[in-house]
Amino acid sequence: MPNPYGAPEVSVHDVVEKQQERTKFFLVDVREPNELELASLPEGEFISLPLSDLRERRLDAIPEALRQNQDTEVVLFCHKGLRSAQVTVFLRQQGWSNAVSMAGGIDAWAEEIDESVGRYASM
Repeated sequence: MPNPYGAPEVSVHDVVEKQQERTKFFLVDVREPNELELASLPEGEFISLPLSDLRERRLDAIPEALRQNQDTEVVLFCHKGLRSAQVTVFLRQQGWSNAVSMAGGIDAWAEEIDESVGRYASM
């Protein structure tokens, strides 16, 4: 299902393929810190950029690695793909032309790729 923000998306399978091919890209989780306890990829595989921090601090919240590599692909994800789509649109407006949202978020990852990342209870 396309997101309501019109943000370009990639599937969880596309992301796995990028990882396997060792394609250079940033995987960015825009969920809140407490959500990482519910479901998370292994530490070191992603950059955490909570949406609340981005809303409060705007561009100052963006990690230095992303600021210095604005042309590198950025794949954003959240729980189901809505917040990451919002951030994708915001980053594209700020010059990150290679920002995309991971369709279905970490929930799709747990369902289609690796159930060990966990899932949110009754959501």
